[in-house]
Amino acid sequence: LFSDWKGGRPMYASIIVALDGSEQSMLAFNHARAIAECFGSKLILVHAFPRTSGLRDSTEYNNLVARRTKEGQAIIEKAREHLGQSSFEVEEDLLEGPAAEAIISVAAIRKSDLIVMGSRGMGSLKGAVFGSVSAKVSHDATCPVMVIR
Repeated sequence: LFSDWKGGRPMYASIIVALDGSEQSMLAFNHARAIAECFGSKLILVHAFPRTSGLRDSTEYNNLVARRTKEGQAIIEKAREHLGQSSFEVEEDLLEGPAAEAIISVAAIRKSDLIVMGSRGMGSLKGAVFGSVSAKVSHDATCPVMVIR
């Protein structure tokens, strides 16, 4: 399918799926997995956890980062378990920092062809004040973004 896209390369050779542990992100994961199966794409599982403020050398900081890393690894592992025996390559990135920036950065560095992510329905006031990760990624990413509702 679309084998002549980008000079013989599959249309979606590299797909990023953003995971945050929510039902929405698992729906996005299911879509990304289906696309990866169709195109034989590499699927990159990405989770970002919030940057931790405070002294970087403190025990409290280190414990918090360790806990968030463990939680992120559990989210990625849950997605991996849903893959079963996949016929495509799967990689993962676990990052500290703002989710939108992390997703955009990974997509650029890995030259991804598609980002698939969930959309959580935020109230209009919260959305106006805090913004939306999916809106920021859709606006700033250099590749197509598929937002799953």
